[in-house]
Amino acid sequence: MVVQKVMVIGAGQMGSGIAQVFAAAGFHVVLHDLKEEYVDRGIMTITKNLKRQVDKGKLTEQAVTSILSQITPSTNLTSASDVDLVVEAAVENLDIKAKLFANLDKIAPEHAILATNTSSLPITEIAAATKRPQQVIGMHFMNPVPVMRLVEIIRGLATTDEVYETIEYITKQLQKVPVEVNDFPGFVSNRILMPMINEAIYTLYEGVATKEAIDDVMKLGMNHPMGPLTLADFIGLDTCLYIMETLHEGFGDDKYRPCPLLRKYVKAGWLGRKSGRGFYVYEEGRT
Repeated sequence: MVVQKVMVIGAGQMGSGIAQVFAAAGFHVVLHDLKEEYVDRGIMTITKNLKRQVDKGKLTEQAVTSILSQITPSTNLTSASDVDLVVEAAVENLDIKAKLFANLDKIAPEHAILATNTSSLPITEIAAATKRPQQVIGMHFMNPVPVMRLVEIIRGLATTDEVYETIEYITKQLQKVPVEVNDFPGFVSNRILMPMINEAIYTLYEGVATKEAIDDVMKLGMNHPMGPLTLADFIGLDTCLYIMETLHEGFGDDKYRPCPLLRKYVKAGWLGRKSGRGFYVYEEGRT
């Protein structure tokens, strides 16, 4: 199957990054969100990212203009009526995603593949909201999308080989590395990463060490590029909590029980970088 036009749903951090890499690879991209201001903000983020590449000598101004010309803004879901592929990067909530996919199933062409960037939710359940479960697949990009090379590709129970092979091929066109993963809660990346972050939060909660010390141990002792508490702030503590709850419910194992301190911070609105405070306090992007 030939994919030329792609709709990305959600113009936030992940969605704008996904739109950027598709546009840079020569695809026509429709960037969709609920409000015009969200889409504008997403395009502004893409523009800033690309201009940073110009400053580093990795892109020309002409290339930036060309990439941005590939992106069309949208606030109406009917824009999916002539696309070949939809990549959904909306909020990490099963009910919301299921409703969205049910609507997309009615709007998108019969041949279109419906992909979700979910980081933990079951592909098979999302696919069940459509009449084309064989054309639904997980395409989980890593954050920040333009930088990180991995894409987890997750088959649902009904996903066909042809759909998988198409998404695998497209992933390589994006200069990413596709890795096939089965449909289990958290897939591979978050099944391993989130319990580590949760355990780091427990370590802080129990007074074993300060947040700085915990992060330093993992950076200097385990060669991680950033400590787990800094990483949690970067991801968003609400997202971390939601994924831990998904793992806990999906496996029924107490080793996935979210730390009470994580719950407390989320209830307080301390969500990390995006709210200005999490485990660290952020002012103008600095701790």
